[in-house]
Amino acid sequence: MRKLGFGIIGLGAISPLHIEGIEACEGAYLAAVADVSEERAQLVGDRQSAPWYTDYQELLARPDVDVVCVLTPSGLRAPVCIDAARAGKHIIAEKPLEVSLQRVDSIIEECDGANVKLAVIFQVRFLPGVVAARNAIVQGRLGKLVLGGAYVKWHRSQDYYDSATWRGTWELDGGGALMNQGIHYIDLLQWGMGPVESISGRVATLIKQRIEVEDTAVACLKFANGALGVIEACTSANTGTPARLELRGEKGLIIIEDGNIVTWQVDGDEEHVAETVETGSGSTSPMAITAIGHKAQINDMVDAINQDRPPVVDGREARKSIEIISAIYQSSRSLAPVRLT
Repeated sequence: MRKLGFGIIGLGAISPLHIEGIEACEGAYLAAVADVSEERAQLVGDRQSAPWYTDYQELLARPDVDVVCVLTPSGLRAPVCIDAARAGKHIIAEKPLEVSLQRVDSIIEECDGANVKLAVIFQVRFLPGVVAARNAIVQGRLGKLVLGGAYVKWHRSQDYYDSATWRGTWELDGGGALMNQGIHYIDLLQWGMGPVESISGRVATLIKQRIEVEDTAVACLKFANGALGVIEACTSANTGTPARLELRGEKGLIIIEDGNIVTWQVDGDEEHVAETVETGSGSTSPMAITAIGHKAQINDMVDAINQDRPPVVDGREARKSIEIISAIYQSSRSLAPVRLT
């Protein structure tokens, strides 16, 4: 099969991981790049020997672009994704897909109508330890699920928020420690434990004064299967610790830190060991992570297009974590539990 041409729209801090993922994929190549900054677009384009644009519509007009990676600030993704869908391009968007469920739904609807595939970056789902944990749950090896926890206690300096005007704003970041940092492990929590029935949460900005969004958040969850759960997320910690997922059932316990299994206590399978991979950690710097998950997800998109199947993490899957986070924000504002439909 022919190689698929990828275009990148938005050449900020996360774009090198997408470029690395595209270059590592046998079925893909970088066809073009675009950014509102002419200096940045030219720098990346010249470095990658790829055509560059400051108007993403010119990139979408290229017939050799089959897939676009939408890496704009979170609150600017809907119009770009909609334009890409209408241009007949498949889409890989960074997380979160958008900052509100209404905008997320508009993107999904446009992609459905245009018959293009939509994938959203939740690269931690593709790591071997996470896959092993998910398989154990699906196979019933943990028995009845009773308790799950997602803990993302990280540090972000004021310099991080000052590095781009959109960071730490409700309009373009969509939230703070939950929507930007904690979302990966919130996604893993619901992927492992199942749909959430109700949530009670609180958020606060306790340390940093030059951001609008929360730097500290907690939530209690009830899952549809009767299990209970906890979410703790912050960027206010004085030093970051590995992101942690705990999955507990009547027959076992699995704990994952930064994508790798650190505890595996499953009845009848106590010696199971999943492959350990070098993921890096975003606990202190978002740029400390490796591209291993992005490579896997770009490969998945190429395969999804060639096999005409949905991507592993499509728009509807990506919507679930945003629904949970939105409910936590609503609960914190109303000081009351929120039921999810």
